[in-house]
Formats: sequence, structure tokens, C-alpha cells
Amino acid sequence: MQNDHLQEPTLKSETIYAGKVVKLQVDTVQLPNGHQAIREIVRHPGAVAILAITDNGKVLLVRQFRKSCGRSLVEIPAGKLEKGEQPFDSAKRELMEETGYTASEWKHLHSMFTSPGFADEVIHLFLARGLRKGKQSLDQDEFLDLMEVDLAEAERLLAANEVADAKTITALYWWMKERAQAGPRA
Repeated sequence: MQNDHLQEPTLKSETIYAGKVVKLQVDTVQLPNGHQAIREIVRHPGAVAILAITDNGKVLLVRQFRKSCGRSLVEIPAGKLEKGEQPFDSAKRELMEETGYTASEWKHLHSMFTSPGFADEVIHLFLARGLRKGKQSLDQDEFLDLMEVDLAEAERLLAANEVADAKTITALYWWMKERAQAGPRA
């Protein structure tokens, strides 16, 4: 690899917290200049997010309270990967659980690190079309409002900072770009 000179070999690693969703690991690494440094790393199993577009050109969003942010956010449907679960299977499950919808058309759009400065979480972003309404099946500790919004409302939510998370901003801008290039079906 061309960037071997940027590697930080781990000299020592310790898990200092292991919770239901994340682990906190503290590594002592050797820097490229020979010095040592501490890296705190949040280990996460990964997640999926779904840009679900209805046949009438609206996108499905959910509003839910996020304790870490101290407020409700509007987001695309998303959730963490279960142990041993493949991202595509997780995306289908999360779309059905959070919205009640299933989809006949799926496309993987991108996989991205959420906060690479301190976390290894990767979110796999999927596009879902050919939606069919079913029954929502929220987790016992999950409370959210389902929303169906058009392009103008999505732009308003972005401008009002009601959409403030990276996965949703990324997905909505992708959708807006595709709509501008291909017309309302995108």
C-alpha cells in the first residue's frame, strides 16, 4: 500500500467499556515519527440507512428523540446491524420495522464511516423503491413518527436544521441531485 508511512501500529490495546451497542477501546500506538500516542476508539457493529422513495416521488422520514443530541431529529429509516446480519438483510428489516413498508427495488448507494476520528462505525446506505405499505413493527424501546415528504418539505427540513445527521443529509442531497438530473422518479 502506498500509504504505509502513515500507519499507526498498535502497541497496546484495552477495552475499557463494553455495552449493549458499543465498546470503548483505548490503544497505544506508534506514530510515523516514532513517538507514541493514545487513540480512543468506539467500536460499533455497523448500521444501515434507507432512502425510501414512494411511487409518487416522496421520501419516507422518521422523527425521533435522540438522547445523545438532546432533541428530536428527522432522519431516514436506519438501524444497527445485528450479529451476523448482512447489510442488505438489515436494511430490509429496518425499513419494515420503522415504517411498515417493504420494497421490491433495492440499490446499495454507498458505505461510509460516520465519525472516523474516533469510531469504526460504517453505515451502508441503500435506496429502496417499489414500496408497499404493511404494518410497522417498532422495537419495544423505539418511539418515532413516520413522515412522507416531498422535495420542497425536505429542503425546508434541511434549512430549519431539523435534519441534522450526516446519513440523512447525505441521502437527501443524493436524492435532490438525482431528481435534478433524472426528473421526479429519482
